Amino acid sequence: MVNPSTILDLAFEQAASQRDTAFIADPALADQIRFICRNRNRATTRLLLACTLAKIHQPDLDIRRPYTQIDEPGTYSGRMYDEQYISPFIHAHQLPCNPTTAFLTPALRNRNLTLVPGMALEGQPKAVYDAALNVLAAVHTKRVSAEKALAEIVRCLLIYRDERQADLNRQLAALPSNEEAISLSSEGIVTLITQHLSSPRASRLPVLVVAAAYHTAQTHLGERLLPLHAHTAADRQTGALGDLEITLIDNDEIVTSYEMKMKRVTVTDIDHALQKIANSGKRIDNYIFITTEMITDEVRDYAATMYDQTGGIEIVVLDCINFLRHFLHLFHRLRMNFLDAYQELVLAEPESAIRQELKTAFLALREAAESG
Repeated sequence: MVNPSTILDLAFEQAASQRDTAFIADPALADQIRFICRNRNRATTRLLLACTLAKIHQPDLDIRRPYTQIDEPGTYSGRMYDEQYISPFIHAHQLPCNPTTAFLTPALRNRNLTLVPGMALEGQPKAVYDAALNVLAAVHTKRVSAEKALAEIVRCLLIYRDERQADLNRQLAALPSNEEAISLSSEGIVTLITQHLSSPRASRLPVLVVAAAYHTAQTHLGERLLPLHAHTAADRQTGALGDLEITLIDNDEIVTSYEMKMKRVTVTDIDHALQKIANSGKRIDNYIFITTEMITDEVRDYAATMYDQTGGIEIVVLDCINFLRHFLHLFHRLRMNFLDAYQELVLAEPESAIRQELKTAFLALREAAESG
């Protein structure tokens, strides 16, 4: 039995070498796959990737039954294939898919029924789920092989990925040159970043704001940023104390840890942070919460009491924009370096962390600001 990772590698090689010709002769079915791969609801793409992979790996299973709870022959765990094999595959190739498993979305979790055309799945848009059910039925009835369906899905994703990268490259080329660009003030950069943070699905951005600050000023601070963990990785998986960890330049001992919140920080959050520090056995100087919401007096006062209680660990809660404003005014001559570092970090993030729309939004905001 061929390893599932090998199956995916073969599908990628086939798709990369045959980008201009569909693997599926039926134009209606090929159109449905293209529609699924380009739809804003990306869970259905991962559903099909997982199910076609499972069918190739175990030809005797029923591709329409990716739930072990179904009391019928041919069942399998679609979620296992999705999490164990599809996740690393899409991250390795930067494919435009959901960052997490499709089987925890409302439409697909807690199911114990065979997935057949016409069934009502709880998700929008309905048309993309209907199309996915039709593709599963086509593989089941042998209108198309699972191998060709998988290769076609990967081919469509590769084309879509490269089109999106080309769009980013065009936007980058449209930015004013250094000679043409208006040198933004610190407050102008604050306004630009505030607008970007206000975009939908921006939870990763505060991490990049702080990361860009350390990248810009590390030689002045004598401190450096450890490599960022994946957006979807939990602290318990990585062993990290927070979203960002800072060390001195000449050693790896963590002196400051940052935790980002796109909501209000609570007393419970502080207690949880203290427990994480205690469990880690690490001795740090600062544990800093960065929030995009209001900070209450109760939380600020509670954090202030922790220094004495912990024997010298500062627990601080800071507003994200005020953190940025203070940094830019403190390192005023490095403000454009900060903006460049932030842009580089945003564009380097995988699709699973920062969607294409968020990247293009930043480039549009910067072009408008620097063009006057």
